[in-house]
Amino acid sequence: MAAPNRRYVPRQQVEEPFKINQKITAREVRLVGENVEQGIYSIDQARRMAQEQNLDLVEISPTATPPVCRVIDYSKFKYEQKKKTRELKAKQTKVVIKEIRFGPNTDEHDFAFKVKHAQEFLREGAKIKSYVHFVGRSIVFKERGEILLLKFAQALEDLAKVEQLPKLEGKRMFLYLAPKAAAVAKPAAKPAAAAAPDKDKKAAKPAEATDKTSQTAPATTDAAE
Repeated sequence: MAAPNRRYVPRQQVEEPFKINQKITAREVRLVGENVEQGIYSIDQARRMAQEQNLDLVEISPTATPPVCRVIDYSKFKYEQKKKTRELKAKQTKVVIKEIRFGPNTDEHDFAFKVKHAQEFLREGAKIKSYVHFVGRSIVFKERGEILLLKFAQALEDLAKVEQLPKLEGKRMFLYLAPKAAAVAKPAAKPAAAAAPDKDKKAAKPAEATDKTSQTAPATTDAAE
């Protein structure tokens, strides 16, 4: 049995992010870069200057008047652009948002417990999304929910700034808090004078030796008990 005919689908060409060489349609361009005399040239002159150096003419700012071009090795230029993009992504910090839920009738003990957790989250650099969830007829106590959230924000004012004041959305009232820059915990530095206690210990050795006999007896008694 003959195999069915398969239609050949050509691979889709990847569109280049920049126009180069013959794809540049402007009549004249502004050349920049270290390997050319900067100025405005006709497109033919600019292409010729690139060819003479075995390089490419790359349109780096198409919206300028006239468009700005650079004479450069295009493959090297693309590599540098990708490298910069990767570095920018690596520097971007991921925002962590922690949720803290209240009921309209949250008691003082539960409130204090949640404030303590929120303080830990803020010191770690996380944002807080706190909300009061109204169940059934408890929606009539929305003013109570607003007061609760404002009290929560006030309890954290040393560590957090308010990004959004209490706002009712459906059956939930939300408050958003972000950590203040000074509140984010940094790794603790090692004590500078670590050697000082050792010197004191060396100096105190004779005194320790004389006291050893009087200190051993209570220690053995505690172990026996």
